[in-house]
Amino acid sequence: MTTPKVLISDSMDPRAASIFRERGIHVDEITGKTPEELAAIIGEYDGLAIRSSTKVTSKILEAATNLKVVGRAGIGVDNIDIPAATARGVVVMNTPFGNSITTAEHAIALIFALARQIPEANAQTQAGLWPKNGFMGVEVTGKVLGLIGAGNIGSIVAARALGLKMKVVAFDPFLTEDRAIEMGVEKVELDGLLARADFITLHTPLTDQTRNILSKENLSKTKKGVRIINCARGGLIDEAALKEGLDSGHIAGAALDVFVSEPAKESPLFGTPNFICTPHLGASTTEAQVNVALQVAEQMADYLVNGGVTNALNMPSLSAEEAPKLRPYMALAEKLGSLVGQLTTSTIQRISIHTEGAAAELNAKPIVAAVLAGFLRVQSDSVNMVNAPFLAKERGLEVREVKTEKAGDYHTMIRVSVKTDAGERSVAGTLFSNSEPRLVELFGIKVEAELTGHMMYIVNEDAPGFIGRIGTLLGENSINIGTFNLGRREAGGEAILLLSVDSRVPASVLETARAVPGVKRVMALAF
Repeated sequence: MTTPKVLISDSMDPRAASIFRERGIHVDEITGKTPEELAAIIGEYDGLAIRSSTKVTSKILEAATNLKVVGRAGIGVDNIDIPAATARGVVVMNTPFGNSITTAEHAIALIFALARQIPEANAQTQAGLWPKNGFMGVEVTGKVLGLIGAGNIGSIVAARALGLKMKVVAFDPFLTEDRAIEMGVEKVELDGLLARADFITLHTPLTDQTRNILSKENLSKTKKGVRIINCARGGLIDEAALKEGLDSGHIAGAALDVFVSEPAKESPLFGTPNFICTPHLGASTTEAQVNVALQVAEQMADYLVNGGVTNALNMPSLSAEEAPKLRPYMALAEKLGSLVGQLTTSTIQRISIHTEGAAAELNAKPIVAAVLAGFLRVQSDSVNMVNAPFLAKERGLEVREVKTEKAGDYHTMIRVSVKTDAGERSVAGTLFSNSEPRLVELFGIKVEAELTGHMMYIVNEDAPGFIGRIGTLLGENSINIGTFNLGRREAGGEAILLLSVDSRVPASVLETARAVPGVKRVMALAF
């Protein structure tokens, strides 16, 4: 096995490189490269660790022929073309929790800065004006804080605000009533938050649904005298409308750590009274930068060494603890998907993955992804668990998941069924000794076989002497048989023969086998 190679292309705490080396990974720290320079070297690497400076574009990904994972030391992934990475089978990870406390604290700091006009008071005092009577602030105690986004960072802000004796209301479509009670906040709709909040903080990613969530229309719905803080993402607020609100006095103050365009060298908001800004400092503390660097190195090393997937944005998470237990199931699932893909020649409308018994207790997402990877790899060798679900969706393939916790004939089983123009057909497999994948049913016929290496699949009429004829044919062509696996519907009915062989079966031998009396179908398989 070759040693994985990782490139750290942005400045990062040196302990990140140490983690890679401790895990047996070769690491290079090469920062400050232009896109063209990065494209010239990225093909050597299995992993790319970045912060915000490196832009992982489709062109970079096109040049990254060996790349398996991109790790972002931080939460924002605006600088990564995730669809392009997914299409190329590259895992994209971030570190959503490493800088949560730091970002939440920055939001709280800006609340106080707005409430007491600290930046302007500081500037005038240092200018020798001593403006003691020029600044009348407000207390935060008893005020209503409106959270737009109540995830990890939002929940930390809520906890700090409650400690300051603020009343917290939250708008978040994913916030449940139980979670709101646990946080000590009141769950409200957006219009209700806008009407009630004295301070509004935003803690949501930038998506099509959240872009300009504080639009001109929504800003007009806010309480007069509201103060607005954004430490999340530029683009959540209509900046021109925000300036209008500040100029009119409807908005008492605004503090932005993020802008639509960064670095924000110019902005209509600059110089506006009661406006405060910082240059995207939400995650800029020593502790946070160390945390995210160490976290991204641990996650990437876990993936490259053990197959563990944590905080991935384009594939199911799979912890290092889950990976050993799931790995044999994923191997079985991939083989079953590959078998179906190789044996099905008509158009497939739907693929169903049914887990039964012990398999139904596991995380189904990696199993489904493994089935799809095996199935689609028949058409392209660049398919893996990352891009398989994306490619299936792109092809309009309907994917269904079914779970049955009660065990049937086997303590654990995975069944893969496909619906085609010719009807529905399925294959099923189990694990022997909880680790060895085995086929146990093929298109309704019971047959036990190990799906491995080169194989030959024959459908025939069950008749005496047939196996001998096939054995003689292969022997005459110097093809050595590893295993013989038989199954039939009934005596004298349709039978299946699965043979493992030591080398690929030539097309000429397949053609000769098709001419053997009783043969209905012959195919070469590879796993």
